[in-house]
Amino acid sequence: MHLVPKKFFVCSGAATSEISDLNAFDIALIRAGIGEQNMLSVSSVIPEGAKQIEPHALPMGAITHSVLAQMRGSEGEMISAGIAYAFRKDGKGGYVAEGHLHGSKDSLKEVLEWKMEEMAKHRQIELMDIHYELKEMRIPMDNYGACIASLIFVDY
Repeated sequence: MHLVPKKFFVCSGAATSEISDLNAFDIALIRAGIGEQNMLSVSSVIPEGAKQIEPHALPMGAITHSVLAQMRGSEGEMISAGIAYAFRKDGKGGYVAEGHLHGSKDSLKEVLEWKMEEMAKHRQIELMDIHYELKEMRIPMDNYGACIASLIFVDY
């Protein structure tokens, strides 16, 4: 049996916690609308024919396939997490790149663009316009922080 998703959506979130970076990560997932799912990490291929849809609620506890970028940090740090995604010009699906860093979302966007260009180069294909979902935050004193961005596959 082959699981091939027909649709996907993108989402992001950021949060702080006075308790831990794990708690900040959990809150960021909730803010992104995916905090009640069991996230299963997958690599970066968008299937041929898959369509982007608006984010929507998923069943609690669902095993959810995602390309997930996350960055955690502590007080005073600037952190960013994001994804870039694009379809192939030949219509045969697309690709996703995830990234994270201590720094701004502008710096991260540049890195993600390089990643997408490298993916296309090694496949000897051309990509259509690259889309981005980026989140950044400066973590306040006495807090931990987390940023996430994700592409969520649905409808198999």
